[in-house]
Formats: sequence, C-alpha cells, structure tokens
Amino acid sequence: MQDSSPETASLFSDPVEPGSEVRAARPAPTLAGLAAALPERLWLGTSSWHYPGWAGLVWDKLYSEEQLSRRGLDAYARHPLFRAVGLDRGFYRPLSVQQYAEYAAQVPQHFRFVVKAPARVTDAQVRGAGGQGLTVNPDFLNADIAWRDFAQPASIGLANKLGALVFQISPLPGHWLGETARLIEHLHALLRGIADRTTGAATLAVEVRDPQWLTPAFVAALKDTGATYCLGLHAKMPPISEQLPVLRALWPGPLVCRWNLNLKHGAFGYERARDQYSPFNRMVDPDPDTRAGLARVIAGTVGAGQPAYVTLSNKAEGSSPLSAVALAEAVTTLLRQR
Repeated sequence: MQDSSPETASLFSDPVEPGSEVRAARPAPTLAGLAAALPERLWLGTSSWHYPGWAGLVWDKLYSEEQLSRRGLDAYARHPLFRAVGLDRGFYRPLSVQQYAEYAAQVPQHFRFVVKAPARVTDAQVRGAGGQGLTVNPDFLNADIAWRDFAQPASIGLANKLGALVFQISPLPGHWLGETARLIEHLHALLRGIADRTTGAATLAVEVRDPQWLTPAFVAALKDTGATYCLGLHAKMPPISEQLPVLRALWPGPLVCRWNLNLKHGAFGYERARDQYSPFNRMVDPDPDTRAGLARVIAGTVGAGQPAYVTLSNKAEGSSPLSAVALAEAVTTLLRQR
C-alpha cells in the first residue's frame, strides 16, 4: 500500500499562494503497476477531491480547501488509480451545463463522473439548516424536474465523461416507511421519464437509505427502466451480503457502488467520523471484511464484461485514497486467482 508518511511534513508547511496551480503528488512506484493491473471496465475513485489532508497522497503539498475545490480536479485525475470521482455538489443546488462542462474539461477522456441527483427530487422532506425535516417536499420524485435540473444538464455538460446518474433517496420519515409500494410507483415513473430522454452510455442508478425499499416491486421498476441498484455501503443499510440479492435479480448489468460510511459509526455518524478521521491522511478504522466483499462484487462484475463505478468516502476507513489502494490490491488479487 502507498506510504502515508510523506504528507506529515507537508501538512505543516506553508500553503501555496492563492491562485497557484495545484500539483499532483509524486506517486509511489508501486501504484503504476497496480493501476495497470486493474481492468479497464473499473472506474475507481473517491467521493470528492477537496481535502487538504491528502497532501503527499494526492497533492504535492498543502493547499486550501478552496484551492482544491476550484483547481484540484486536474491534479486528482493524475493519480494512477483515480479514473472516476463522485460529484455531489449539485445535491444542494443544481449545476448548469457550463459548470458540468468545466469539470469535464479538467479530466482525460477515460475519466468518468458519478453524479448525485439534487435533494429537490430525492428527499421527501424540505429540510432546515440543521438537517431537520420541516415540511413535505412537493417535488419529491418529480420526473420533469429531475430531467430539467439534473439529467439533462449533466448529460450535455459531461457528455461521454458521464459514468452514472445516481438518485440517492434520503431516509424517509418514519410514518412513510409503510408506504414504499406507492413511492416505488412514483420512482418507476421518474426512472421511465429519465430513461426515455437519456442517450449515451451513462448508467442510471438508485441508492436508498431505508431497507424497506428492497422489494420485488423495486427490482421490477429498476429492471423495466434499464436502471441499476447503487450498492450503498452505509450504516443505515444492511451489509453487502444482504444487498446482493437485488443485484443478482438485475444481473447481468453494471455495478455502481458508493462506500459512504464505516458501519461502526451508526446511521447518523458523518460528523463523528469526520471528527475522528480528519485530516484523512491515514487508515483509522480499516474494514477488511467490507473491502473484501466489495472486491468480490467488482471482480465478478468486470469479469463478466460489465462496467463498475466505485467511489469511496474518507468516512469509510479514514482516508479514501488509501482505501482505493487497498481495494485495488484486493481486486487484482482476486482477478489473478481467477
């Protein structure tokens, strides 16, 4: 695995001047060989790229979060293993075609984006600044808004660099959990409205945060519209083994996976994980069991000629660049054995 020690000095060096170019770290010699051993159909990356603590791992030195957010994507894409990235910025406010196009211009042709749909169509509630639900969201699962504010601009702006459009359905209010049959009908209509208007090779995926969604009707809605299930590794969802039946029911098909959170932190542990893992430069809570399970799913998917889009969060094990190295090693080992 890549050594995480070089960034220690970098984190205490002076930040570069605002407006300077963000430069990539010199990769460990083993990473080029590891990247070459990965299958072309695997697009592996992190859930975002604006973390100063990756100095020495991804960046050559310490940069501010603002610098990385604005100028770091080109350097991120130079990491040998990173062929994809999660783009969640539009979850809070829709992005324009021009904004998507500016992202696409910063990465090479083989690179792919995994783009998260806006909360306006994926959250059943309108939420306050603290995340508390305030009122029912009248635009929840609205197909026309999903197309206008998300799928259309992303498809145009990112063009062939769009890997997956992900509708991550936020946790439902407790009294709605018994109404998933009705909600699946609305989701089905949304997916049909997007699928009928989307062209190109982008994968349409749905991630949920309540296991009550995982029913035969849910699988049927995905299958009918050519969508897939986004394997969501998060404490609110069952482990991989209990989510696999959904993927098997949709087989053969692509894999979209977002490893969001270490299961030990519980259903609402983002803040706790952030505080414990920051500055995200080392593996704080390695989870070899989840990593091994994910590696098996990836190897099976790409081994059957299907694409796999996998993004990793810092909150999974402490440092998503190091998680990516460990996962890549696990995948290549399985593929050699097969």
